[in-house]
Amino acid sequence: MNKFDNDDEWLDDELPGEEQEDDEIIWVSKSEIKRDAEALKDLGTELVKLGKNALERIPLDEDLRAAINLAQRIKKEGYRRQIQLIGKMLRSRDVEPIQTALDKLKNRHNQQVSLFHKLENLRDRLIDHGDDAISDVLELYPHGDRQQLRSLVRAAQKERAGNKPPKNSRLIFQYLKELAEAAQE
Repeated sequence: MNKFDNDDEWLDDELPGEEQEDDEIIWVSKSEIKRDAEALKDLGTELVKLGKNALERIPLDEDLRAAINLAQRIKKEGYRRQIQLIGKMLRSRDVEPIQTALDKLKNRHNQQVSLFHKLENLRDRLIDHGDDAISDVLELYPHGDRQQLRSLVRAAQKERAGNKPPKNSRLIFQYLKELAEAAQE
């Protein structure tokens, strides 16, 4: 019997590897593709908003870096199109290292903001409570100068009482910032 004699039997035979291909196909919805493309566009927008120094810390190839630099100089409608181009370029690249570097930059920024808030609260406590708060500050930063803190706090309290500009308050903040930086080293 020839293989072509029985048409039904021939149709049931599958070509080698055909069944495996059907199992490996992963269907992705149109909506999911659009969400992914929008996420890459948003990533591109974040990259464009970065400053030059921050952008240098992100691992980008030359084409993508050039597209981002161009987007930073463009205004209005051209900017939108350039962002779309950057999103399209990101689709063909591994964005995980880019996202990781961007997250590290954001985290560093968040840590600095948190430190500044902590120092501002400490400064306000120093001005409000005087000598009691100075001992707390010296526990945090033992290398601090008690006399310098005391004179800055008294001057800041006088400024506050006289409704004068907070020059010494700023000086206290700067001194606390220097103490915190020295403690991190």
